[in-house]
Amino acid sequence: MAIHYDIIIIGGGPGGYTAALKAASLGLKTAIVEKEKLGGTCVNKGCIPTKSLLHAASKFKELQNCDEFGVSTDFISFDFKKMQHYKKNSVKSYRKGISDLIEAENITVITGTAVIRRNKTVEVSGPEGKDFYSADHLIIATGAKCAIPDIPGVDLPGVLTSERLLASDTWNYDRLLVIGGGVIGVEFATIFSALCSNVTILEQKDHLLGPMDLEVSQALEEELKQRGITVHCLANVKEIKEEEEHGLACVFEMNGQEQVIRTSQILIAAGRIPCIDELLGEDVSLEVENGRLKVNSEFQTSEPGIYAIGDVASDILLAHVAAAQGTYVVEKIAGIEHTIRLSVVPNGMFVKLPVVPSCIYTEPEIASVGITRELAIANNMNVRCGRYSMRSNGKSIITSRQNGFIHLVFEEYSGTLVGAQIVCPRATDMISEMATAIANGLTAKQLRLAMRAHPTYSEGITEAIENYFETKGEAKQ
Repeated sequence: MAIHYDIIIIGGGPGGYTAALKAASLGLKTAIVEKEKLGGTCVNKGCIPTKSLLHAASKFKELQNCDEFGVSTDFISFDFKKMQHYKKNSVKSYRKGISDLIEAENITVITGTAVIRRNKTVEVSGPEGKDFYSADHLIIATGAKCAIPDIPGVDLPGVLTSERLLASDTWNYDRLLVIGGGVIGVEFATIFSALCSNVTILEQKDHLLGPMDLEVSQALEEELKQRGITVHCLANVKEIKEEEEHGLACVFEMNGQEQVIRTSQILIAAGRIPCIDELLGEDVSLEVENGRLKVNSEFQTSEPGIYAIGDVASDILLAHVAAAQGTYVVEKIAGIEHTIRLSVVPNGMFVKLPVVPSCIYTEPEIASVGITRELAIANNMNVRCGRYSMRSNGKSIITSRQNGFIHLVFEEYSGTLVGAQIVCPRATDMISEMATAIANGLTAKQLRLAMRAHPTYSEGITEAIENYFETKGEAKQ
C-alpha cells in the first residue's frame, strides 16, 4: 500500500524545496522526490556555479587592471582547476544549507525518478527498486534542461552545453564560440573573456537578450565589444565541422553571406526546454502547450489537485519565480492569505505589471522589473521616464565603473512606478527596491521621500526620480 502525504513535490530545485519548506511550516505532511541532488539545476548546474565562476573571473580581471588604483603586481595568473574547486565548494555549502532546512522540518526526501500515475499516485524508481506514494496534492517542479538546436555537427566533441562546461576543470578555452546571445550566453562570454579567451557570440535575433529592453541590450553589446568580445547578431548557424588543424569550424549566414569561424570550443546556449519526458504514466494525461505543462492562473494543471510551477510550466525561467510560485500554490492549498505577489494591477490602471526582477550578472550588471517604455506604449499607457547616467555618480567615479544608467518608467497622470531598468554595478541588488515599489503601487512622490546614502550606486535612483520631475516641469526639491 502506498505511503500517503498531504503534498508530494516532484523536483528538489528552488521551486520544489521552497514549496516543501512552506508546506511543512504549515503542518502539512510533505515529501520531495528528487532523482539527483537537492537544489536542482540552479544550485548544482546553473545559477550558483555560474555566479561563482563569474566572481572568480572578475577578481582576476580586477587584478589585471588595478594599476590606476595604485596597486601594482608583478605577475598575475589564474588556475582554472582551483576556480572550479572554489565553485564546487560554493555549491556544496549552498546545498548543505538546503538539506539542513529540509531535515529540520522533517520533510521526507525520496531519491529516484518519479512517474505520475492515476489518483495522484507517484511511482518512484530508486536505487532499491520501485515504490509507490500517494498524496492529496501533487506539485510538479521538474525544471528545464538545455535545448539542443538541430544543427549538423552539434554532437561533435568540443561542442558543449553550459552544464558540461561548468563540470570541466581543464583549460581548453583560448577560443570560445557561444551560440546564443541570451542570459546564459552573455554570462559565459563575460566569464571567459575575463580569463583572456577570444570569445565570439552568434545571436539569431537582431539584438542580444531577446525580450530585454532594447536600450539595455545595446548598452550591453557595446560593453561586450569594448571588452574584446565579438558579437554577431542576425547570424544563422548552418553547420559545425571538425577540422584537423583548427579544432572546430562553425559555418553561419549573416547579411546573406556565408561565413566561417574557427574555434577551440563551442558553447550551445540556445535556451532551455521543460523536463516532462517520462513524467506521466499511461493512465495520466496532462495538457501540454508549447512544450510546457499548461496551467491556469492558480498553477493547476488540467488534472485537479495536480499543480506545476517553475520552468516546467512558466514562460519566465528564473529560480526566484519558481520559488514564488511554489509558495503561492502551497498557500492556496492550505487556504491561507497569500504572502507574495506575482503581479499587480495598480489603482486606476488596466495593465497587469509583473513584479519579477530579471537579473543578468555581466559587467556592468543588468536588472529590470515591471515593464519598459515600449511595452507601456504598446498597452496604450501614457508614461513619463526619469533617467540618470551613472557617469556622474560618486561611487561609480570611485570604483572607475562609470558605464551604465538608471531608467525609471512612471505612469503619466498618477506618477506610479511601472518599470525600471538598471545597468551598473550592484544593479541586481538595487532592483529589489524597485520591485517593492511596483508591488506596492508607489509613486514618484513617495519614492522621492526615501533618503539614499552617499556615496552609493543607489543615489542614481534618487537622481532618476528627480529627472522625472524635471521633465514634468517641476522644480527640483
